[in-house]
This record gives sequence, C-alpha cells and structure tokens, in this order.
Amino acid sequence: TLAWAVLTLWPGPATSAAPRRRAVLATLALAGTAGLAILPAALPLDPVPAGAATTVVAAIQGNVPRARASLADQVSDYQTVTQNHVAATDKLAQEVSDGKLPKPDLVIWPENSTEIDPTVYPPVYDQIASAAKAIGTPILVGANLQNPQRNAGVLWLPGTGPEPHYYVKRQLVPFGEYIPFRSIISKITSLTQLQPVDYTPGRSNYVFHLGQIRLGDVICYEVGFDNLVRSDVQDGANLLSMQTNDATFERDGQTGETGQQLAMARIRAVEHDRAVVVASTTGYSAIIAPDGQLITSSGTWQQAELEARVPLVSYTTLADRVGPWPEYVIVVLTVAALAYAAIRQQAGRRRTTPVN
Repeated sequence: TLAWAVLTLWPGPATSAAPRRRAVLATLALAGTAGLAILPAALPLDPVPAGAATTVVAAIQGNVPRARASLADQVSDYQTVTQNHVAATDKLAQEVSDGKLPKPDLVIWPENSTEIDPTVYPPVYDQIASAAKAIGTPILVGANLQNPQRNAGVLWLPGTGPEPHYYVKRQLVPFGEYIPFRSIISKITSLTQLQPVDYTPGRSNYVFHLGQIRLGDVICYEVGFDNLVRSDVQDGANLLSMQTNDATFERDGQTGETGQQLAMARIRAVEHDRAVVVASTTGYSAIIAPDGQLITSSGTWQQAELEARVPLVSYTTLADRVGPWPEYVIVVLTVAALAYAAIRQQAGRRRTTPVN
C-alpha cells in the first residue's frame, strides 16, 4: 500500500528525475514494509533453558480409505478409520515393549480419528480403551461427539476412559461444519443438506494437565488463528498440539492444504517457543521443535507412528507478551495510507480539471 501510494501520488515537478525519485522512494517503502513483516522472525528466540524439563510424545497417523464411501458404507468407513489408529497405536506399543522406543508420556490421535461418538457407541469405546491399555499412556483422541454435535479433543486415560473435561473446536469451518445463513440459503439450494446439522462451537480453550505436561490443543484450521493458540499459552500450556483431518483435500492428489497447515504449525512453534505435535489422519504429521525445525515427520496416505523427546517450556515470548498489537498497528497504518492516497488522488483530479 505504501509503495503504491508513493509511486502514484507523490507530488513533484514533471522532470526526467521524477520517475527515478519515485522508484527510489517506492523501494524504500517496500523495504520498510518488509522489515515490519520479518521483524518478529529476525528477533532472537528466547533460548530453551539448559535444565528445562522434557517429555516423550507420540503422534499417530492411522490413515483412512482412499476412496470416498457411499452414504450406506459410511459407518463401516468410520469404524475402519478408528481401527487403523488402534492398529498403529498397538504397533507403537509393541515397539515400546520390545525396547526399540521409549514409552511416550502422551499419544496424540488426529481429528476425526473416531467419527462415531465413543461415549454412546460401546464398540468404539472398547477399541480406544484397548489401544490406551496397550500403550499404557493417555491418548488425546479426535472425536466427533453428539447431542450436540461437536468436534472435540478428548483425553483418554488407560483403565479409566475419557476425562469429563475436553477441548471443543471453537473456530468452525463455514460450509464445512456449519452453514451460515442456513434458512436463507436453503431456499436457494438443497446442498445445505450435505451438512444437515450444524456443529456447536466450543466457548473457551482448555489446557490438559498430565503430570508435568500442560497441553494446549487446536483442531485443524484453528492453527491459523493467532488468538486461539495464544490463549493456550497464556493459560500455561508448555506443549501444543494440532489435530487435523486433511483426507478430503488430498483425495485428488493435492497436498497444498496439509502442507500449508504444517507450515502454520511451525510458525506457531517459533512464535510461542513451544514444541508442537501435529497429528493428521493422512499426513503430514510431525513433531516440531520450539525453533520450528521438524524433529520427525511423515508422508501422506500412509500409516505412521512418530515419537520424539521435546522440551516443556513455560516462559512467555515477546509475541505472547505483545499479543495482537503489531497486527493492529499495521492494519491502522494501511488504512491510513489508503485514505491518504484517496485524498491526494482526489485533490490531484481537482487541480487538473479544466475550468470553463
């Protein structure tokens, strides 16, 4: 915006030097704007304390059937997805039992790893309970809860079952998890029946307490909203997770959406100096270090079990302390530049309008 304003509206005599001067000023404006954009990344990260506590975390990518299920086969398809995550967790448990891997302190399953509410459907409840028993570790399960319909992260404890408190997705996907202006749109098209019941959004964040772990969770594209992730850190989260299901976007071979989400998760790691566990049904899944580096990651359309030791950091970063104010300042400056440009342009037109 600043560069455009300089190039088009900067006053000056009509000389051969004027275009060159405008170009120089535009370059300076662009450089200044870019500097504001990259300043947070240029600032040194708070170093992870040498004596920081650590924990072993695991991400399970169970994979899903590649072909789209018909309405008649959806229940069977959902059961297969859950069973895939059980099988991958059992495989991880066997590797732990064989001494190939350390026992994780927490296992993360992705969004929609159970599309059927396990609290009301005993077979799914038993499947998850068996996986938790095999690994002997709490599992954060991505569950579709009913009555009302909610997209949730439910902590499942071995031998105990789901905790009564869980995280419910707050930022729902329009036309995916709810239909805005449903009553009006339904009069125009019947496609609203593809999402017959709107999901109910969560009202607040929830930080899970597991020993020394304070886990803050976001679901799918919530990772793109600054305030949602920041609220977990401000409430004491020393570890972050993102549960996601990108299968719908990847069935035609594209990976842009899941790659974008992974990049966002890496930005969140740097922004808050926290390790981030990304669990996806079909990939990419990853465990990310506080500096944004990938400790381990998976491909797409494959079953994977990821495990890594990560630091648990409790201090707040500059981004946490400043909050959204840099964004507000940039928006205000942009609006002011647009207004100034419009005023100058209008004034220029008046000067050049011939008088009869």
